[in-house]
Parts: sequence; structure tokens; C-alpha cells
Amino acid sequence: MENKKADRRIHRTKRLIRDALSVLMEEKSFEEITVKDITEKADINRGTFYLHYQDKYDLLEQSEDEIIKEIQKLGMESINFIESWIVSAFETPLPFIVNVFEYFKKNAVFLKPILGPKGTGSFPIKFKSVLSANLMRIRKTIKGDTLVPEEYLISYIVGAHISVLQQWLESGMKETPDEMALILSRLTGMGPAFAAGLITK
Repeated sequence: MENKKADRRIHRTKRLIRDALSVLMEEKSFEEITVKDITEKADINRGTFYLHYQDKYDLLEQSEDEIIKEIQKLGMESINFIESWIVSAFETPLPFIVNVFEYFKKNAVFLKPILGPKGTGSFPIKFKSVLSANLMRIRKTIKGDTLVPEEYLISYIVGAHISVLQQWLESGMKETPDEMALILSRLTGMGPAFAAGLITK
């Protein structure tokens, strides 16, 4: 029981530190932020900070890696994207994409600045790698050839996903995760030309 309480305290403290970094990154670039800034914003002493992190770079890396691991747990390995697009792209959002948007909304305090102009650029690279690897696994299970080189197809899809997520966060998340998942499902499943009304069924 004591160990569980200690674990909860550690989790709360680390979340407090991460949230402090997130707020500061809304105000200035990561390079301008100091450990003193973070501890003052989190209302903790420097000793508490150094119990968990070597420096601000270690804080950022651990925070990003935790987010990436949690995103990987959302089930991206199991969903059959192609089948789902055919069945539900127009009316029902893909469950996995809904989960991603819900996760981003829940963790927007950290994800908005880390994906924004004041971020270091490291998280989008990690996120892109996760999405790309997942699409590559899915592609291997599908028969037939792509109409364009595979690496460009995957780069296009992944880039579009990240860009839409960034836009949603920056614009204040007015749409629900379900609405955004449906928008992205239609864009990905049917293509931007169809979504723009340039072509019809």
C-alpha cells in the first residue's frame, strides 16, 4: 500500500513538473526556459526536480517518450484501416482515430506547445515514426500495388494526420474528438479532392 501511495505521489509530482514546462512553452521557447523557471512555476524546490530529472532536456525527453508509449497503447497495431475506411469513412469515425483525438485533448496542455512553433521539433519526429511504422505494418497485409511510391504515400498520410492534429489544437479544439476523427477519416479514406467537392462518387 505504501509503495502505491509513493508511486502516486511521484506520478503527481512529475505531472506537475511537466505541466509547468508546458505552460512556460506557451510563453517562450524551450531553449529560453531554465530549471529555475520550471521549479518556480511548479512551486517545488530544485531538489525535488533533480530527484526525477537530470536537467530540462531529460525532462523533455522523458515526457515525450511517455506520451509516445501511451499513444502506442491506443491500439494502432490492431485496427484494419482499409476495411474501416470502406465501411464507415462517411458516417462513422474510426475508433482508433477517435481515441487519438481524445488523448490529445486530454493532454493538450503538453501537446499543444510541444507541437507548436516553440517546441523543439523532436516530438513530431517521434510521433511521425510511430505512425509511419504502423502504416508500414498495415501495408504489408494488403494485396495490390500502390499508385504512387509507398514511401511518399505513407509520408503524405502521416504528415496530414499530424498537421490536422496541430491545427485542431491551435484553433482551440472547438470540434469534438468524434467530429475530428470523422473529418480525418473522410480526408484519408476518400482523398482531399473528394473532400473538397472536386470529384464525386
